[in-house]
Amino acid sequence: MLYTFKSKVTGNLIMLPAHGARLLRIIGKEPGAQGIVLPAQMPDALRALEAALAEEDAALREAAQAAKAAGEEVPEPKDVSLRQRAKPFMDMLRRCQAAEESIV
Repeated sequence: MLYTFKSKVTGNLIMLPAHGARLLRIIGKEPGAQGIVLPAQMPDALRALEAALAEEDAALREAAQAAKAAGEEVPEPKDVSLRQRAKPFMDMLRRCQAAEESIV
């Protein structure tokens, strides 16, 4: 099942199940067929996503430093990063928060 995030102020945002579910878990929502993010919940959701991004960035920096210290090449990321997946959702959250509109 694809996740389609909809609002009155943005276009639809469609994500594959694994990515949509991961973002929902980060913001404290249970992945499911239907749900809603209210404007009052959006600041906490954005903070949770920012914290998850900072955590991922720190892990990538640590891996790069360990590789350099061992004299190895810094590995290229194999997957699309959380930051790349979360940015459109975060933009949607910010726009909806400013307009005081929910995301369903």
